[in-house]
Amino acid sequence: HVQLVESGGGSVQAGGSLRLSCAASDYTHSSYCMGWFRQAPGKERERVALVHSDSGTRYADSVKGRFTISKDNSKNSLYLQMDSLKIEDTAMYYCAADPGAGCYTWFPADYDYWGQGTQVTVS
Repeated sequence: HVQLVESGGGSVQAGGSLRLSCAASDYTHSSYCMGWFRQAPGKERERVALVHSDSGTRYADSVKGRFTISKDNSKNSLYLQMDSLKIEDTAMYYCAADPGAGCYTWFPADYDYWGQGTQVTVS
């Protein structure tokens, strides 16, 4: 059973930083691509950042240059370092994993496994 648990959300002033973490089960972490998505109230869930099993990364244009996705295989963990936060970054942030199609499409609907989310509020 694939399990993902996010942590690290909170409230921060604009221009500040937060680091999100996602603890993944062993089976998830070694072979799946993993990504961060976010959803603001009244909006659709959107892609933020993605890391493939070979450590290649992708970023949404809205966060490029400000956010950094990384993973630590020894700790079965995924991270999202968020710097220069903006008010529009306020959302629930979700960690997700997928073994196949999601790695190429990056569509939320194609991701099989999701965490419960962690709230990020920028004011």
